[in-house]
Amino acid sequence: MTDRVDINRLLTEMRSIKSQTQAFGGVEGANGIRPGGINPVENKNRVDFGDVFSQAINKVNNIQQESGAVSKAYIQGDPNVSISQVMIASQKSSVAFQAATQVRNKLVEAYKDVMNMPI
Repeated sequence: MTDRVDINRLLTEMRSIKSQTQAFGGVEGANGIRPGGINPVENKNRVDFGDVFSQAINKVNNIQQESGAVSKAYIQGDPNVSISQVMIASQKSSVAFQAATQVRNKLVEAYKDVMNMPI
């Protein structure tokens, strides 16, 4: 059951990143002010997309480094590391990298769509 906890933790982290990017979701009016009188320019608690994306990339990098360290420890014969731990770390690393790649692909696709919009 420890495998499931790690997957749930990863999903929780992904959801928290998603909620950070949608922290100030809502529809703006014609004057650029959101309902309730909150002007996004004046908001001091803005979340920078670049920072969120950078944090996500750093998390993927950390997961990959942990996977490499576990694999190296197993290869060197560390009795505290089992093959199942190596496989789980490897799969977590693979899933994190694939998720980051898919996000990048969607961002590039969205950028291309915006750039191809008629003015």
